[in-house]
Amino acid sequence: MNYRHEWKHEISYSDLLSIRARLRAVARADPHAEGGKYFIRSLYFDNPVDRALREKIDGVNMREKFRIRYYNFDTSLIHLEKKSKLNGLGTKFSAMLSAGEAQNIVDGDIGWMLDAADRPLVRELYCKMRYQQMRPKTIVDYTREPFIYGPGNVRVTFDYDIRTGLGGTDFLNPDCPTVPAGDAPIILEVKWDAYLPDIIRDCVQTPGRRVGAFSKYAQCRIYG
Repeated sequence: MNYRHEWKHEISYSDLLSIRARLRAVARADPHAEGGKYFIRSLYFDNPVDRALREKIDGVNMREKFRIRYYNFDTSLIHLEKKSKLNGLGTKFSAMLSAGEAQNIVDGDIGWMLDAADRPLVRELYCKMRYQQMRPKTIVDYTREPFIYGPGNVRVTFDYDIRTGLGGTDFLNPDCPTVPAGDAPIILEVKWDAYLPDIIRDCVQTPGRRVGAFSKYAQCRIYG
């Protein structure tokens, strides 16, 4: 299990312009990004007492969250993901889903998940849905600009235009209604493995900005 370091900063639009210009001089855009950016849609899960949300807000040291995700409205490539945090470090597990399987999960048709022997994460979500009553909670949409830097396996991203589906879970419908998630900031995320190269550290430095613990899922739950 490989845990990665992660910084999150809430930044302004002028910060984004400055950092982006510096990154373009030393890092490269993610080759999967179209025009330097891509759209992300996620569907987050929680239980009836909002355990994932409460643990995030309360800063619980060991926590996890489940989500289903796809990019640029391409439902031919859908990921089930579990993100885990321990002592401030993060790791992610992933499994592929078909559009039909994702829709079944949204609809509560989960019996088939127990037979997914080749995808242990699918079976784990089945157990959480069966015995902890975990259910789809809300859609989270946003735009991401990603940069990568080889040494240290560094990934730097800007996330903005964060929108919430409120209580809606029509995950595969590109026209499902979403609204701005309050006054959500632009989020700068920096992730790396064993070390963060000084050149990247210098690029992302912004006076007056501190490392935070912003959660797009929590932001998208501000209306309930």
